[in-house]
Amino acid sequence: MEQTTIAIQGMSCGHCVASVKGALSRLDGVEVQEVKVGSAKVAYDPQAVTPERITQAISDEGYAAQVAGS
Repeated sequence: MEQTTIAIQGMSCGHCVASVKGALSRLDGVEVQEVKVGSAKVAYDPQAVTPERITQAISDEGYAAQVAGS
């Protein structure tokens, strides 16, 4: 498993956190470590999912996301 932090724009409340956490939880190969307003920390299996797919899942929920670092 690899770890990464994702910067997320557009989040402002607990509902936003729950929405992002739910989207990440539905991805195969992703273990959600922390989601808070503005960022998420996840561990992921690089053979099952890419960082781009992780950020796309967040974008699909209506937030701008980009990998911030490992």
